[in-house]
Amino acid sequence: MERPLTKLLVANRGEIALRIIRSARLFGLKTVAVYSAADAKSAHVGAADEAIAIGPAQPAKSYLDIAAIIAAAKRSGADAIHPGYGFLSERPEFAQAAADAQIVFVGPRPEVMAALGDKVAARRIAVAAGVPVAPGIEAAEISATREFAALVGYPLVVKAAAGGGGRGMRVVAQAAQLESALGAAAREAAAAFGDGRIFVEKYLAHPRHIEIQLLGDNHGAVAALGERDCSIQRRHQKIIEESPAPGLSGAMRAKIIDAALKLARAAHYTNAGTAEFLVEGDNFYFLEVNARLQVEHPVTEMRFGCDLVCEQLRIASGGKLAEPAAPRGAAIECRINAEDPEHDFRPATGTVLHLSVPGGPGVRFDSHLARGAEVTAWYDGLLGKLICYGANREEARGRLVNALDEFALLGVTNNAAYLRDIVASEQFRDAKLSTHFIDSFFSGWEIGKPEIDAAIVAAAITAGGAMGDIPPDGGASTLPAGAERRSPWDSLKNFELWGSRR
Repeated sequence: MERPLTKLLVANRGEIALRIIRSARLFGLKTVAVYSAADAKSAHVGAADEAIAIGPAQPAKSYLDIAAIIAAAKRSGADAIHPGYGFLSERPEFAQAAADAQIVFVGPRPEVMAALGDKVAARRIAVAAGVPVAPGIEAAEISATREFAALVGYPLVVKAAAGGGGRGMRVVAQAAQLESALGAAAREAAAAFGDGRIFVEKYLAHPRHIEIQLLGDNHGAVAALGERDCSIQRRHQKIIEESPAPGLSGAMRAKIIDAALKLARAAHYTNAGTAEFLVEGDNFYFLEVNARLQVEHPVTEMRFGCDLVCEQLRIASGGKLAEPAAPRGAAIECRINAEDPEHDFRPATGTVLHLSVPGGPGVRFDSHLARGAEVTAWYDGLLGKLICYGANREEARGRLVNALDEFALLGVTNNAAYLRDIVASEQFRDAKLSTHFIDSFFSGWEIGKPEIDAAIVAAAITAGGAMGDIPPDGGASTLPAGAERRSPWDSLKNFELWGSRR
């Protein structure tokens, strides 16, 4: 049954909130932003038709506060909620709270989200649907795990049944590590997700991480919009994604897509979601389902010429799934994060003093950043996503290298130079992809001297006001008579610039 929507509350922040607001506007909806005290001046707040404060900076008291978000939706008269990704996006209790309040949740039903959010339960659904899973055991107690290891051999991987993001995961290389790994994984899972259940699988040596974009409507139709290769990861976190997956045979692609569709039908899946698999040699194995919109969804949008958020809204309002267009070309996305690649990727904070965004044919930059924006330690460090499209992979890769050359950000240390070196590398060009790509080729990366020189020059220029950027005090004060101007190192604690010319 169709239910026309009129007003959408976006229960998120940053670039994804801004991206959803833009699509909702195209869909003809009024929009409501929610924000914490730390985000009062954030871009998504100004972009929405209305904005409601929901609490202090702490996520648990704002963006993770279900009652506060539902209250904001009722107060604004919103008839739908989009959760984005992260925060509450895969929490079935949030979807249920929206349903109880007679508000449409833009995502799968609570019971579907609960089943697929539990990796053990999702594994059972996959097995029942005839989808391959890696050899494993659900009851990860020490004696049963030792028996399993004797059958399949080491290494093994211990995983949390709930949650994701690499938390509660341990790779066990030998028998002596097994007991401590089981205990540590269970403790970490309990602390992170409130659920200490773990399970064990055979660890694959050099797999590729392949995922299928799914859409399902409320009339029983499901569709797959191609695959994405997400193999380039650091500490189990994706940093570069692309579509199509290079070197994947047509036969293997068809098998994985068929498995994803079987899984979606078995789970009675609706709205947008992603089925994830590990591929090694001629075999593939189900990994998990992300019951939400993925961070890397733009590469699918660029290949299929669609707007996945608009598709989500159409499905949520009761519309039927449209036949996907045929995919064209290739697209690659990289995640620009606030972190320091030269110092163990420690998180970075700061104020955006200067931002230069690349452009040109086939270039897209999804971000909430602007000059003067504050990057705090309260939230995920994703600053933006740079996505490039080409008629083929090499054209997309070349555009991405050039775009990363043009990208410049002063005030917040970030990983743009690191990403540029990866995309420009011979190994990436030749698609030597696996989940161990970073460990194999980029474990000891250091920024080059030309980039350091360029950053020093940029810092000096910015500190001197030649680029028209804000001084450290925001322009509120001036130097007293006779005082010496501070050095750029005093003025700019953190900066990162990629833009040197060779």
